[in-house]
Amino acid sequence: MKYSLLLLITLLSFDLTAKPQIDNEAQITQTLQNYITGTSYNEPDLIKRAFAKEARLLLSKKGQEIWPVSPNKYASWFKDKRQFNGRIGEILSIDFEGDIATAKVEILIPEKSIRYVDLFLLKKISGNWKVVSKAATSETSEQSGKRILFIVSNAHFHGDSKLPTGVSFSEIVKAYGTFKKAGYTVDFVSPEGGAIPLAYINTSEEIHKQYLYEPDFMYAIKNTKQPSQIDPANYLAVHYVGGGNAMYGVADNVAIQKIAMTIYEEQQGIVSSVCHGTAGIVNLKTKEGKYLVAGKRISGYPDSYENQSRAYFKEFPFLIQKTIESRGGQFFYSARNTPHVEVDGRIVTGQNHLSSSLVAQKMVEILQQN
Repeated sequence: MKYSLLLLITLLSFDLTAKPQIDNEAQITQTLQNYITGTSYNEPDLIKRAFAKEARLLLSKKGQEIWPVSPNKYASWFKDKRQFNGRIGEILSIDFEGDIATAKVEILIPEKSIRYVDLFLLKKISGNWKVVSKAATSETSEQSGKRILFIVSNAHFHGDSKLPTGVSFSEIVKAYGTFKKAGYTVDFVSPEGGAIPLAYINTSEEIHKQYLYEPDFMYAIKNTKQPSQIDPANYLAVHYVGGGNAMYGVADNVAIQKIAMTIYEEQQGIVSSVCHGTAGIVNLKTKEGKYLVAGKRISGYPDSYENQSRAYFKEFPFLIQKTIESRGGQFFYSARNTPHVEVDGRIVTGQNHLSSSLVAQKMVEILQQN
C-alpha cells in the first residue's frame, strides 16, 4: 500500500498487569452494564444498583431544561417485566483517574429512530463504583442496532522477528465508515483482546483523520473483545481485516473459527475479508469438514505481489493464494493498486485497502436483500 504520506504506527498494548486498574475498569463496566441491562429489560433493581443513593439524573422535559430526578424515581419508570423493551445499549468509552470516572453510553431505540447519548460521572464509594450523576441528549437516528464483527490480530511483529507490523488502519476505517453510514454497529474481536497495533495511517486522507481523532472509535480498538466475550447470535457477519499482522494468530485460532462458522452456518450470516485478512479464512471448515473456500471464488493479497526478497516474507507461516488454491478455492485479483471484489454467495472478499469500502457495500446489499 502506497501513500503520499505513509506512517507506520505500532501501538504497544497498554499495561494491564496492574490488578487495581483491571479491577477498576471491570467494576465500572459492570456498573454501566447494570444500567444498560436494567433499562433494556425493565429490571428496576439493576438500575438502582448502578447509582449512588445521593445521585441525580439531570434530565429535561418540556418547559424545564434541567429536571433533577432521583435514581428511585427513574427506576420506577421501568416496570419490573424482565423482558426486552427495544432499547439497545453500548458502552462507548470509559475514563478514570483515582476514584472518579467519566463514561459515555449509547442507547438506540430503532423502532422509534432515536439515539440517546448518556454521559455519566462515577465515583468509587466504599470500594464500589457508583454513578453519581447522569445527563443525556437525544437525536433522530437510523442506526438499526444490527451488528458486524471485525476480526483483527494482536501481533506487533512478523513471526518471531522484531520486524514491526500491524492492522491496516485504512482497511479498518473504510469498511467501518461504510457500515456506520448504513446504520450498523461494529464490534472488534482479537485473539487476546485489548489494544491492537496499527499500520498505514495517512492523516492526509480525510477518513483516516476523521477516525484517528474520534475518541469513541479509538476506545473501541484499544479495547477489542476477547473471543470468550463474543456471542455469535448477536452478529450478521464477520469481517477479517488485513495488514501484515493478519498472517499471525488469527487463522489458527479455534475460538475465532468457531465464531465465524457459527455466524455463517447457524445465523446464515456473511464471512468476509480483505487483503491479508483473507489469511484468516483459509482454515475455516463447514460442519461437514470441508474447507469453506473449496469451490469458491476468493480474493485477497496475491502471493506474487509480496516482496519475497524481504525479511518479513520469510516469517509468513503460509501463503494466502497458494493455501486457498490447495484447498480447492479459486483465487482472483487485479493489477496492483486497483480494487477487486469477489462475491460467492455469502462469502465476500477483496484484494486490498482500496477494496475495503466496496466489500462492505456488497455486504450491506446482501444483508438488505435478506
